Amino acid sequence: MTVRLRAHHLLCVLTYVGKGYSAAFIANYDGIAERLRRGEDILIVWGPDDICAPLLGEPEPHCLRESAAERDRLAARDVEQLLARPIRVGARLSLDAAALARMRAAFSAGLTREACQGCEWAGLCTTVAINTYRDTRV
Repeated sequence: MTVRLRAHHLLCVLTYVGKGYSAAFIANYDGIAERLRRGEDILIVWGPDDICAPLLGEPEPHCLRESAAERDRLAARDVEQLLARPIRVGARLSLDAAALARMRAAFSAGLTREACQGCEWAGLCTTVAINTYRDTRV
């Protein structure tokens, strides 16, 4: 199987500690985190992905807004530069221990945080990073 992720969720999974918008969202994200821990590949998609799925029934899901698309653009640029590989729609990658460590080091150093500007979860993610990613689920 393959986990479908939009580009900015490559950053979000680094700090996921089991908090989210609703119980259904958290249950879904926990399942995705487990799949990523088991080494499933990631397919980069445009727009709503596997993490967004529980939110799509809302009247105006934020995952359809232009702000989410801009986060994707910024995250793709930064992660592509960091990993020296294309992060575009259709790209496949896996988050092995070395890639996670490299991405978390860059995130902690602020090198890949431009996409996080204005995100309601940015404070939590900063706290998780400061606490050396303790209790993360991926």
